[in-house]
Amino acid sequence: MTNNKSVIIDASNLIFGRILSYAAKQALEGQEVIILNISKAVISGDRKSTIARAKVKLTTRTLASQDKGPKHPRRPETYAKRALRGMLPHKQPKGKNAYKRVKIYPDIPEEYSDKQYQKISKADASKLKCRYMLLEDLSKEIGGV
Repeated sequence: MTNNKSVIIDASNLIFGRILSYAAKQALEGQEVIILNISKAVISGDRKSTIARAKVKLTTRTLASQDKGPKHPRRPETYAKRALRGMLPHKQPKGKNAYKRVKIYPDIPEEYSDKQYQKISKADASKLKCRYMLLEDLSKEIGGV
């Protein structure tokens, strides 16, 4: 399943956007990227404003049919996958292939429990001086798991 060109990242207590930008860059370079514990990733900023911004996004619909309108992800792994897509040239073949090389899990599956994880020092949330919240808390607020 995992070859020597794969990167396994434990996202717990790491900054959400920085993990995903690192993963996008690695995927564009041809590596398979596996992100574990994405629900424990940190979103920096005030809790109220972060939730308000996410809820405003959810109100965007189409005027024609409510069933067809843009589908907004609510679960942590799909929310992260959508954010990652925005960091890739997803309409071009190299972006589509890079997007397929990234796997995101909300926790640690059994097959990766004994593997070596990579921590990204630039994305460590302990350096934050501002308020922050976990992605799983945001997901609960907007109707996810």
